[in-house]
Amino acid sequence: MRRALLLVAALLLLATACSEDKPAAAVPWEQVKLPAEAVALASSGDQLLVGLRDRNAKVVPRLLLVDGDKQREVKLSPSPSSPYSFHAIWKSIAYDGRRVLALGGAAGGAHSNVRWTVWTGDTTALKELPQVFTTFGGPDAGRVYSAVVTPTGQALLGAWASKTSGLDAAVWLPQGERWTRQDSTGTVLRSQPSLLVGPGDATAFKESIVQTGSQVRLAKDVVQQEAAVWVSRRLNDGWSSFALPEVGARSHGVRVSCGEQLCTVAGWVDGKLALWQLDPTRPDSARRLKGVPDIAVGDKTPLPPPVLDGDTVVQVVADGNQVKVLRGGDDNWTVQTAAGPTGEVTDARLVGRTLYLVAGATLWKSAE
Repeated sequence: MRRALLLVAALLLLATACSEDKPAAAVPWEQVKLPAEAVALASSGDQLLVGLRDRNAKVVPRLLLVDGDKQREVKLSPSPSSPYSFHAIWKSIAYDGRRVLALGGAAGGAHSNVRWTVWTGDTTALKELPQVFTTFGGPDAGRVYSAVVTPTGQALLGAWASKTSGLDAAVWLPQGERWTRQDSTGTVLRSQPSLLVGPGDATAFKESIVQTGSQVRLAKDVVQQEAAVWVSRRLNDGWSSFALPEVGARSHGVRVSCGEQLCTVAGWVDGKLALWQLDPTRPDSARRLKGVPDIAVGDKTPLPPPVLDGDTVVQVVADGNQVKVLRGGDDNWTVQTAAGPTGEVTDARLVGRTLYLVAGATLWKSAE
C-alpha cells in the first residue's frame, strides 16, 4: 500500500510541475544494496550491468548483472593477469544483450598516468586481455574514453598524439587478443593546425559509432571551442564530423546516448547544461533543445548519459548538493528533486520503467 501511495504522489508531482522549470517537491528513491561501490552502468533490454569497485578485495573490479530483483556476479575468469588489472576501476562498459566489452583504468608508474585494461566476454564471464605497454601508453598516449559494441564489431575510442597538431581522435580495433590503434590519416579524426579535435564519450548507433566532445577552431585572434559530434558509417569506416548548433562562446559535448532513431548529447554551453538531439545519418538534423533548466555545468562536472523514455528526454544532474531529474523536451520541462541520492552523478540508465543512477558511488532506482 505504501508503494502505491508513493507512486501516486510521484505522478501527481510530475503532472503539476510547471513548464517554467520550478522544481517539484522531492520524490523518494530506493537505494539498491550492492556488495561494493557502484562506478559504471550498462544495459540491454531488461538487464542492467553494474561495474563495481571493491576497495578491500585483492581484485578491485567486479561486475554484477541485475535482472529485476535478482543479482548475479559476472565472473572474471580466468583471474586477472596484468599488474594493473587487479586495481582497475571501470571507466566504460558496453553491452548489447550478448557481448560485453569493458574498459578499466588504474593510475600507476612514475607519473601516475592511467594504465588501461581491456576485458571481453559475456554475462557468464569476462576475460582480461593483457596488452603491451605501447598499445595505450607511452609519450604519445592520450586518454581512452569508451568501449563500444556494434553489430559489426567492437571498438575502443580515445585520443592519441597527432602528427600535425595536438591530439587526434583514436580508434582501437581487436586483432585476435590484441588491440591495434588505427591510422587516422586522411580522416576527420585527425587534428589540423586550424581545427583541433577533442573527442570524448562514444556509443553505438546501429552499425555506426557516434562520439561527442568538442573541436577548437584556431585563427588569428580566434580560439573557439564548440561542442561537436563524429559519426562513422560502419564501425571505423566513413567518418564525418560537425559542430553542434547554438554553441555559444564555449561549449562541449560530455555524454551521448542513442535510441532507435535519434541520439541525444548532454553537455554544456557557457557553463550551463545543454542538450542536443540529432539523427546521425543527417547532420543537418542536429538541434539544441530549448528551454533546458538553468543548471551550472562546467569542465569538471560529471554528467551521466541522457536517456529516452519514449519521446521524453531524461537527464540526471547534480545541482549543488541536490540531485535533479529533468524530463521533457523543447520548452516543456519538469524538474524532480531526488530524495536520497547525493553527491556527483556519474551514470544513469533506464531499464523498462525503472530509472537507475549512480550518485556518490551508490546505485539508486526510481521508486516503483
